[in-house]
Amino acid sequence: MDQKEIAGLVSVLILLLLVAVIITLFTVFVRRKNKLLEEQERTKKAFEKELSETQIEIREETLRNISWELHDNIGQLMTLAKIQAQMAKTRPETLDEVADTIGKGIHELRTLSKLINPEALKSLDLVEALSMEIERFNRLEFIKSYILVSGKQYEIDSEKEVIIFRILQEFFSNTIKHSKASNLNVEVDYKADQLVISAQDNGVGFASDADFSGIGMKNMKNRAKVIGAELNITSEKDKGTALKLNYKYNSDKLDGF
Repeated sequence: MDQKEIAGLVSVLILLLLVAVIITLFTVFVRRKNKLLEEQERTKKAFEKELSETQIEIREETLRNISWELHDNIGQLMTLAKIQAQMAKTRPETLDEVADTIGKGIHELRTLSKLINPEALKSLDLVEALSMEIERFNRLEFIKSYILVSGKQYEIDSEKEVIIFRILQEFFSNTIKHSKASNLNVEVDYKADQLVISAQDNGVGFASDADFSGIGMKNMKNRAKVIGAELNITSEKDKGTALKLNYKYNSDKLDGF
């Protein structure tokens, strides 16, 4: 075999090697791309499932609130107004009290109508929804609540706002039902690169992380994970419970959402 034949054979081998390398690289690229697409699809489905469950839970919570307010709040006001009206037959000077009670009942009905109207709820952003919850706690004297909003409000994907709201709503519910707290403070801070939400009560607290399992800790953490947020809940017995949620804005730009 002369040198030309050898050179030709080497050239063919090199060409075949290059083709094999290209095919291998292309195969690896396709596999990685398919794996990424599958992962994105799984993430998208997990997000959609969590969103659907969250929306159902919010509706159920809203219906429970409406039922309670109609029965225990507005119902009591109307009963009181009826009693006052009957007394006014013999004591006309108490008519002003009747009018005042009826006025309170009308105000409560108007406030409640915001919860009943689904279109009104859809138009609320995160801060407005949280403020409505805080206002309700104070109005019904569940607990003394405060909300402080700082920074320039950043527009977050509305579906992710729903999940963030549900995380906070579940924390609020646990505070009112279990903590025996008298105060609840909420801070919403729109920083340059992330949204930071803090909530703190002054209730009985919990002695260990195991105590969190029964009050939806797992659900809250799973929801935070689905939207790429960091969630920490800390508690100390007789010193209250605190929640801190960090959500980076750039996670809104993830593909698939």
